[in-house]
Amino acid sequence: MAKSGLASRLYRGEAGLNIVGRRKLWFAVAGVLVLIALLSFAVQGFKLGIEFAGGNSFQVPASVGTLDQAEEKVDAALAAKGGDAEVVTAQKVGSTSGEYYELRTSQLSPAQATEVKAEMAREFGINADQISGNQVSEAWGQQVTSRALLGLIIFVAVVAVYLILRFEWRMAVAAIVSLFMNLILTAGIYSLVGFEVTPSTIIGFLTILGFALYDVVVVFDKVQENTRGITANNNQTYGEASNLALNQSLMRSLNTSVVALLPVGGLLFIGAGLLGAGTLKDLGLVLFVGMAVAFLTSILLATPLLVLMKNYDPRIQAHNKRVLARRGAMARGELAPKGAPRAAEGGDEPIDAEAAALAGSAPKVGARPAGKRPTGARGGRPSGGGGNRPGGGAKRR
Repeated sequence: MAKSGLASRLYRGEAGLNIVGRRKLWFAVAGVLVLIALLSFAVQGFKLGIEFAGGNSFQVPASVGTLDQAEEKVDAALAAKGGDAEVVTAQKVGSTSGEYYELRTSQLSPAQATEVKAEMAREFGINADQISGNQVSEAWGQQVTSRALLGLIIFVAVVAVYLILRFEWRMAVAAIVSLFMNLILTAGIYSLVGFEVTPSTIIGFLTILGFALYDVVVVFDKVQENTRGITANNNQTYGEASNLALNQSLMRSLNTSVVALLPVGGLLFIGAGLLGAGTLKDLGLVLFVGMAVAFLTSILLATPLLVLMKNYDPRIQAHNKRVLARRGAMARGELAPKGAPRAAEGGDEPIDAEAAALAGSAPKVGARPAGKRPTGARGGRPSGGGGNRPGGGAKRR
């Protein structure tokens, strides 16, 4: 017989992935990563785009040379007329009127911007009217940030209400913690690597929240299915049933994440990397990093955190103790496993005395109640062998 595949073994809980049982390890790793991210926020901070930090933007025709050559000449113009200003970002942008280079610099005064524009025209050997420039205030970026925070608060509130109504409050807490962990780790990667934060980055952050929520809901739905009525039997603890749900939904979550990451990876590595579409870089970066982190947090953090909170529920605590006590009795030979043969019938396992007594005293299915059979006209046949049988009654005279 051919061996079962990984997906089948995961669904049956035979793959041996004890994710919930190692929750202390995942919590420790998550705590270390959060600490690194917070230190990066405090020490290194973020590389803000001119929409948030303020600055100037210049557009020059792509016919002046390569992007590197254009950046070098703008740096020379800034060194000559712009004081301490420097080029922050440079990218190639296409439009209906043709391709051009957009070079963003740090803040310049109106007089400096005019002088730098004239110096750039001299460096490139073109007319000054072929170079366009504008100044961007940081107030616009602050407005975008405040709107994004408002959207985040509304999103979290709606998600909490939905999860409480759909599942329970513990699942809502675990899902929201997973969402914030996703945001913190993604922002930490941005801070450590030095990715530029733009309005597209903010939009991407709000987008990955929906993907992370979908992943968590898929796992929690399977957890709820596996743990429904779990206290009615003594076969599994709550953590074991939740771990089985993780194994059963792992392949689905992995396939969903891979399918989602493929087009985002194409957008990032092909569109922004090979083709030079710089406007796609910021959005592609945050989506790719955020979706990858969302898969990990939904598997390694959300469900283990849920199990940790459920284990403080007195009803679940009592159930887990019953399961462990039953297993201990079976290990000591005091209780036969369910379906094991009796010792008198050739079985090796001893029989629980209490269970045997209850089994012996219980009536068999379909058996009549024990006790004296009633007699008389209402309860059974009439005495004297009468009744409706032919010849059974007294002869008439």
